[in-house]
Amino acid sequence: MSIIKKLASQTAVYGLSSIFGRFLNYLLVPLYTYYFTAAEYGVVSEFYAYAGFFSVLLLFGFETGYFRFRDKEHTGRDVAYSTALLFVVLINIGFFALILLVNTQLSAALNYANHPEYVLCFSLILILDAVAAIPFARLRAENKAFRFAGIKIIEILITVLLSLFFIIYCPKAYAKNPESWIALIYNPAIGIGYIFIANLMASVFKFLLLAPQLSGLAWGFDRVLFGRMVRYSLPMVVIGFAGIINEMLDRALLKYLLPYDVQTNMKMLGIYSACYKLSILMSLFIQAFRYAAEPFFFAYADKSDARKVYAVVLKFFVIFCVFIFLLVTLFIDFFQYFVGDEFRAGLEVVPILLMANLCLGIYINLSIWYKLTDRTLLGALVSLAGAALTIVLNLCWIPLLGYVGSAWATLACYASMAIASYLLGQKYYPVDYEVKRVLAYIGLGIGLYFAHGQLLMLITWQPWLLASELMLLYVLITALFEGRQLVGANSFARGE
Repeated sequence: MSIIKKLASQTAVYGLSSIFGRFLNYLLVPLYTYYFTAAEYGVVSEFYAYAGFFSVLLLFGFETGYFRFRDKEHTGRDVAYSTALLFVVLINIGFFALILLVNTQLSAALNYANHPEYVLCFSLILILDAVAAIPFARLRAENKAFRFAGIKIIEILITVLLSLFFIIYCPKAYAKNPESWIALIYNPAIGIGYIFIANLMASVFKFLLLAPQLSGLAWGFDRVLFGRMVRYSLPMVVIGFAGIINEMLDRALLKYLLPYDVQTNMKMLGIYSACYKLSILMSLFIQAFRYAAEPFFFAYADKSDARKVYAVVLKFFVIFCVFIFLLVTLFIDFFQYFVGDEFRAGLEVVPILLMANLCLGIYINLSIWYKLTDRTLLGALVSLAGAALTIVLNLCWIPLLGYVGSAWATLACYASMAIASYLLGQKYYPVDYEVKRVLAYIGLGIGLYFAHGQLLMLITWQPWLLASELMLLYVLITALFEGRQLVGANSFARGE
């Protein structure tokens, strides 16, 4: 099997499971947006925004650090794994103790004094997910994609089933008979808190499934190795934290920067967050690719043709991402029904956010230069620059453009980071990327998107038919230019 096909197959396993699992999870978006108001959904969005920041701090970059220092020859006693796991467990024990100490004050500061359980519940979710990340990393490193995917799917299935139970079944059963057994587990006053409870229960079950992996704690703690891992991983914390700023800061700031009252601001936050979910297909592919690509890039780095393979990977990654961009934007009349009617006012941000995610995916591809050359500090500087740009643009554009300004800030940030990473990569780890062709495919996708809008005003075709024709045109163009090259790349990788 060729190298490209091997990476594609790993991406497919992660991708299909991730798509299936996330699709189930994605079904919760209509559930939330049809059963809760935009302001209530804004509360959920705010907590998930905060969660992104803490998830980076609670993992401390040791997921990537484990990939870098894991013992490939003696997997029966991987001290890098036990060292990373012990450290992450200790960090999270300390975090939980701190939350217990300040929960009342913190809940009041966030304007949730009546619901301190929100903070406590979400903290437990963060802790369980952070500790589970190291066992998951080991499954990825050992190419146990099916076990990895199976546990992820089970977690999401439990989240979906419990959400349906708490949000649909329990309110109806309670309204019919408040004195029944349902009153023992359901309290209407908790409201959206049941979203957090469902997530927490699913995280607990996931953690139990990963319990066999915790036996690796017995392999001990290596202080010398720990020092090396810290020096390598600390810049990854900066990179991860900056990445979360780029991804989540807009949802944390909208509540405070939009020029309306608090209730209206929360409504706008809910609308923006729900429409952000419509870029889920792009996010799914990028996440699946990242799961497969990160260990692949490290494992293949010593091969003589590594840089050629990395260039081919980026090109076909972009081709597929542009396909997803067109699929969602050209068929937006269908995808809009995944959110409630109140939330569709924000559909204009969807193309912007899809293109932003495409740029993020390009940046992930290009970031191999600092990971393979151990220049994680320079990588951190790129991420910090992107984070600074995100902060400045959100502060400037949200008061003027509302949540649309947040979407443009996200695109500007990821595009700038991709450009900076490419320029630095050409200096420290040169790869002959097909830049002109990559940009041409992105331009083609944007051109077809705008052509669709113009043609709808000029011809009487059904929107879905015109969208299908433009999608077919894109596929034919890419097949014309890349079909023969793909065959050639596979032949080269097989040594033919």
